[in-house]
Amino acid sequence: MTEGLPTAVSMVTRVPVVVGSGFSPAPAVGVAAADAAGEALAGLRGAPCDVAMVFVSGDLVTETSEALQVVHRILEPGDVVGTTAGGILAGGQEHEQGDGVAVWAISLGDEGRAEVFELHATEVEEGIALSGLPAVEIGVTSAVVLLADVSRLPLEATLQAFEEHLPGVPVVGGVPSLVPPDGRALLHGAGQSSAAAVGIRFEGVEVLPLVSQGARPIGPELTVTAGEGAVIRELAGRPAIDVLRDTVDSLGDEDREQIRHGLLLGLVVQPGQPEYGTGDFIVRGLAGADPETGAVVVGAPVTVGQVARLHVRDPQTATRDLEDALALRRAAAGSAEIAGALAFTCNGRGREMFGHDHHDADAIQRELGPLPLVGMISAGEIGPVGGRPFVHGFTATVAVFLT
Repeated sequence: MTEGLPTAVSMVTRVPVVVGSGFSPAPAVGVAAADAAGEALAGLRGAPCDVAMVFVSGDLVTETSEALQVVHRILEPGDVVGTTAGGILAGGQEHEQGDGVAVWAISLGDEGRAEVFELHATEVEEGIALSGLPAVEIGVTSAVVLLADVSRLPLEATLQAFEEHLPGVPVVGGVPSLVPPDGRALLHGAGQSSAAAVGIRFEGVEVLPLVSQGARPIGPELTVTAGEGAVIRELAGRPAIDVLRDTVDSLGDEDREQIRHGLLLGLVVQPGQPEYGTGDFIVRGLAGADPETGAVVVGAPVTVGQVARLHVRDPQTATRDLEDALALRRAAAGSAEIAGALAFTCNGRGREMFGHDHHDADAIQRELGPLPLVGMISAGEIGPVGGRPFVHGFTATVAVFLT
């Protein structure tokens, strides 16, 4: 090295992910959209908006095109998707009723990319054919956010297609809880979408999915020894209804009392684990029983050899489960900053389940925030269990975006 000459140091500054969000309850859709988009723009701190999501509730659901036009004018996003909703989650609050527009905007930095897509379902002889699935980028795709109209496509079959198409990629989203009179709840671009689902495939950004089913296991683990489809004929070699009845009879007084809120059955998604915890089960309600054969019907396909366990859901369990799930995501983020989040919470939660307002939104802000947070109160929540995408009920699902 030549003495007396300064040493050149190359410094590359990575442009981070930035999220902005806003909400307005103004009764005029143009005003509400402008207020919400303006808040989101301020949150981006000068960064460009690569993609935005818009949620519209109350009487404003018939004026979504105007809302989208305002969002385009203010944010100039690369693309927009959204939906109408029965209620909106924004900041630390849940607006379970009333008019409102919420806007979530993200700038993906210098390494991220977003692909917006529309899914269309067509009936064929074998069932349903899907067109419009996002590009296959295994190992590159970070996550998919999906808004699905269940009147236009079979959601569980669609999620199975995602599992086969993008294995291991978390899918988070929800089903609209309020559909306008014309039947078109989904939004894309500058107006309503005729698609069966709209979504965003993210790549080059770190996204942590969260699913809180709000239920806890009770009683022993039971193995399905006979069954097909959604019917369990035998558990541990005996008629399923007899085994479940005996299991309930063996429970303590507290667990039997909680069963009055509803008896649920959890099915292990990934077998072969040394032990199974709350997050290893997909929880479904018992849809029926046949006293003559002893069979029970659950809301999910079963396989022989699958491990099952009774579950109960109550406000205290749901609170603890959400707090635990959020704490795990906070730990998983490590030293990385959280840029923002999208949340989808069931319309059976909220004030009806917990007896007070803003339960889920407040918990997310308390554990992960303060952070830009937007989402909707859904009629079905999409999120992964055991690495596979499912649609849930009475659940909160969250996509946490890191910087």
